[in-house]
Amino acid sequence: MIKTVVFILVISAVIVALGSGIHLYKVSQKNKHEMSKYTLSVRPNAKTGRTLVVYFSLGGHTKAVAEKIAEYTKGDLYEITTAEKIELNTAFYVKARHQLYSKQYPALSGKMPDFSKYDTIFVGGPVWWYAPATPLLAFLEKADFKSKKVVPFSTQGSNYGSFFVDFERMAKNAKLRPSASFNNISDKYAREQNNKIISWINSIR
Repeated sequence: MIKTVVFILVISAVIVALGSGIHLYKVSQKNKHEMSKYTLSVRPNAKTGRTLVVYFSLGGHTKAVAEKIAEYTKGDLYEITTAEKIELNTAFYVKARHQLYSKQYPALSGKMPDFSKYDTIFVGGPVWWYAPATPLLAFLEKADFKSKKVVPFSTQGSNYGSFFVDFERMAKNAKLRPSASFNNISDKYAREQNNKIISWINSIR
């Protein structure tokens, strides 16, 4: 009996490992194909006017993208922060999922930015459970963009899920412009990722 249980556990572990390996391979191939579109260098030519870049970042990827956007648009940065520090542990995933389903988003700290000073507002954050991170949703719940041009962007492992659908639904009085999503990729694609950011910014009017 014990041998049977051990055998089943071993087989299950092998299946899970195999499935994870296949998924990671598919993601790497997808990233390789995506980045192959951005091998040629692009010169920044932003026409976004006075620009604000709003972002929430937990692991640092969204912050890196936001800083690049601010650099190429000569924009200001505004970081969304939570009143309670978010600890990245096992309980985090359970809590984040509960917040998404209950729509009880975390309290934010700091004052909301003054949108009236800007022509274009980039707003981005990571994908949690195939949806916008709950601090970003908390920000959107409080924000009124008052007919400003708003440009959403996401960062994720491989799939942005309902991020942009949810964003559009919650972005009050926003004139949405073309969005962009950025996978968490290795440093070997840094140049291509940079070209992608510039190409996207250049396309926004």
